[in-house]
Amino acid sequence: MRSGADVICEKPLVLEVSDIDELAALEKQTGRRVNTILQLRLHPSIIALRKQIEADRSGRMFEADLTYVTARGHWYYESWKGQQAKSGGIATNIGMHFFDMLTFVFGRPVANIVHHRAIDCAAGYLQFERARVRWFLSINKRDKAPGEGFAQRSLTIKDVGVYDFSKGFEDLHNVSYQEILAGRGFPLSAARPSIETVAHIRTAPIEPGKGSVHPQLAAVLSDTGRYLDGYPV
Repeated sequence: MRSGADVICEKPLVLEVSDIDELAALEKQTGRRVNTILQLRLHPSIIALRKQIEADRSGRMFEADLTYVTARGHWYYESWKGQQAKSGGIATNIGMHFFDMLTFVFGRPVANIVHHRAIDCAAGYLQFERARVRWFLSINKRDKAPGEGFAQRSLTIKDVGVYDFSKGFEDLHNVSYQEILAGRGFPLSAARPSIETVAHIRTAPIEPGKGSVHPQLAAVLSDTGRYLDGYPV
């Protein structure tokens, strides 16, 4: 930016909210711009869902479950991704796009409760302006629900439908860059709510008895054989 260049930065843009403020000050100082990748905001199904929620004038709170289980090998724990100080932990690594998508669809978070937090799995409860969401993230293959394939990636909204994130998302990086080059990239302000969310999840107290709990968390808490040679299995 100080060299006169605009910037494209993958997720997570930063780990701490204070870093966004520093980047905003640098934008003002240099006249340049930071663009970040918030790819799920560009998916036609997510855009249509947001319009559907906005068109609902009933005032009701939607009830939803976010589930994302995608297996990772031992390499994950040995790499920088397994070091929370560098990666922000699993909620940032695996969940960032999904927390941003929830904010995009349901409005800003108003409550953020953490039920479980480990190197391979995290779960909690988020309340947004228009929805209450139980979320469950894991990179441990033992955590997939029965009958699921290699990965389980879905948003289930009561009385609305199930959105499967396993297919149809392959080209969103290309679309993201096209939008940035056209001057329609996502600014720092767009990334702030999800950065605030994951920063809180990283340090919040564990409160398993507070708020509604994701149904797949019970199996995790009762599984005494999840680790092999110090690694989750």
